[in-house]
Amino acid sequence: MTNSASVSVPLVSFLTTVYGTEDYLPATIESVLAQTSPDWEMVVVDNGMSPAVVEIVSRYAHDGRIRLIRQENRGYRGGVTAAAEAATGRYLSVLDSDDKIMPSFVSAMADVIAAEPGVDAVGCDAVQFDDAEQAHLPSGYLASLGVQWQPRYASQPLTLSDALAGVIPYYTGIVRRDAWQQAGGYAGHDSDVDESVVIWLRLVQLCDVRLIDAPLGWYRIRGNSLSRDPAKVEAFEQALIAAFSRTAESTASARDRVLVEGTVARLRYHQELRRARWALLDGDTRSARRHARLAFAHNPGLRPGLVVASLAISPALLQRLHPHKQRAAAAWLRVRERWAARRRKTGRRSASAIG
Repeated sequence: MTNSASVSVPLVSFLTTVYGTEDYLPATIESVLAQTSPDWEMVVVDNGMSPAVVEIVSRYAHDGRIRLIRQENRGYRGGVTAAAEAATGRYLSVLDSDDKIMPSFVSAMADVIAAEPGVDAVGCDAVQFDDAEQAHLPSGYLASLGVQWQPRYASQPLTLSDALAGVIPYYTGIVRRDAWQQAGGYAGHDSDVDESVVIWLRLVQLCDVRLIDAPLGWYRIRGNSLSRDPAKVEAFEQALIAAFSRTAESTASARDRVLVEGTVARLRYHQELRRARWALLDGDTRSARRHARLAFAHNPGLRPGLVVASLAISPALLQRLHPHKQRAAAAWLRVRERWAARRRKTGRRSASAIG
């Protein structure tokens, strides 16, 4: 499904594998089509020979930048790998078929590359969107890892110590083709580790990786998604922990192992807070209190302490306050997005004036 109007060597190739997510694929494609920069292509892999995927992609046959590959189901990694092998762009970007990107994704990434052509990979942050409530969730990707932003992440290459301390970009970044190949792409990883984390851990050891303070990813939370299925969440977190731990072990550095211990503790802390929230919303106050105490054990700070105290004194009040907190946090995220967009626009204007 191509035509002669396609870009010969686009800046970014989006790698999108589809299996069982046909209902969400049109929105994913539309988010790519909405880019303010046209310098991209999208390789969609029908990872299971689905007639529905063919029908959906055929709606966009007029745009030669969108291509379709069909194959028997080779799993998620096999789908991404097939897309990477067919891509022609200078940079590769994994984009799951039930997620989206912000309209400024390509242009923001292009600005970084234009300013520093030697950069091999650029990561970003992402907001989360609840399908059921049609609202932003309070924490973004980096915040969920406990990352406190530092300007040097954008101006200097990320180090292995940064990554082992939890500074891992959102999975939808851009990676120069030769750097992708050098890091092994999504192929060859152990089945019990998370490939979207492993590749960043490899890249920071081999290449110049930058992280920009911009929520350019748009992560959909749906009823049957990873983030709402406790069993899948636990499996994902174990894969995440395994990826950190194995990388630290391979470096044979005591300092790296200490960093990983801190990162795992933070992951456990956020895990227990989430479990406490879910239990509270399900009306299981006893379990909510238990998970809140465990969160406090991993991070004996003010926030978990307040949660433990509030659950002991008035769990009903916490339940009533939860939707208001969600709305306030979502409003703040939207303000951040507008500010970030204005900064990028102002930066481009300044660069044009200087040029």
